[in-house]
Amino acid sequence: MGFSDRIRGKKNVNGAPHIEAVSPALALAGGEVRITGSGLRPPELRRPRVQFGEIEGTVVISSDGFLVARVPEGATSGPVVVATNGHRSNPHTLKVAVPIAESLHPVTSPALDAEGNIYVTFSGPRGQKVPVAIFKIDTNYTIKPFVAEMMNPTAIAFDREGQMYASSRYDGAVYRVAPNGTMTTYAEGMGVATGIAFDREQNLYVGDRSGTIFKIARDQQVFVFATLEPSVSAYHFAFGPHGDLFVTGPTTSSFDSVYKIDPHGTTSTFYRGLGRPQGLAFDVAGNLYVAASVSGKRGIVKITPEGTASLEVAGLGLVGLAFAPGRSVILSTTSAVHHLSWDIQGLPLLAE
Repeated sequence: MGFSDRIRGKKNVNGAPHIEAVSPALALAGGEVRITGSGLRPPELRRPRVQFGEIEGTVVISSDGFLVARVPEGATSGPVVVATNGHRSNPHTLKVAVPIAESLHPVTSPALDAEGNIYVTFSGPRGQKVPVAIFKIDTNYTIKPFVAEMMNPTAIAFDREGQMYASSRYDGAVYRVAPNGTMTTYAEGMGVATGIAFDREQNLYVGDRSGTIFKIARDQQVFVFATLEPSVSAYHFAFGPHGDLFVTGPTTSSFDSVYKIDPHGTTSTFYRGLGRPQGLAFDVAGNLYVAASVSGKRGIVKITPEGTASLEVAGLGLVGLAFAPGRSVILSTTSAVHHLSWDIQGLPLLAE
């Protein structure tokens, strides 16, 4: 018997639970994490208690070797401890995202400008005009109204000069938004305009969720770039490190795909097997991160260049993400925006 086995056996004899791992190691409040170890459930088959710092979480499933617990509201980054029969386990660290803006209605990833300001939509039901369509969250996390007149804003993107563009799924247009929040029409007739993104040559791509991806050249000529299966909600875009466009678009299936479209418009399936995939982003190593479900677990899914998927952040209601300066990420849910310290460097959205 090895030293670690003797230690584990001693802990079990003493009746103390022992945590070996918490997965994933990052979460939002409401997300579910899997705790593995030994002695995690009392012999009397009563449920153990799981403490996230000072706050107790809900145990969803429990057994001697693993349990699933829901991260409680108000939890912050810090130790996770399992308690059974008056015995406490060793602590294990979990990073928890911090809410920075609430009472919003994003439907895809947030956007960041060159100074690190965050922009997020209040999209609203289709056809409903809301008082503020786009909010600006500055680097001190102060939230301010930015755009008022747009109907159903969906996606936001910046060109290389720092000019903002936003799509409207209501009127099928893409608008150019000035620094003072006023807007002018950049392109019309885009169907149900959802995802938008710029390539290296500064062509703008617009996803009509009915099944078409348009390419708008710098001279504003419009081309049909690719066609896909229609989405029940929206297309979401991110350019990969080699200039390919990656697209998600939830369908009625629970086994959806991430598509890769090369610069010539040739479409292939990069990964298949996600539930309701939405906003996506790349890191500098070429890993893709998607707000989706994998194997029934919701959160941020990492897909390696080789096509291996794993849940990296646990959380419900996630619709998108954007990597931020300082090795952090901004996460958007259906009603809020969160900040999470994460030792990952995002891929610049616009390569030089």
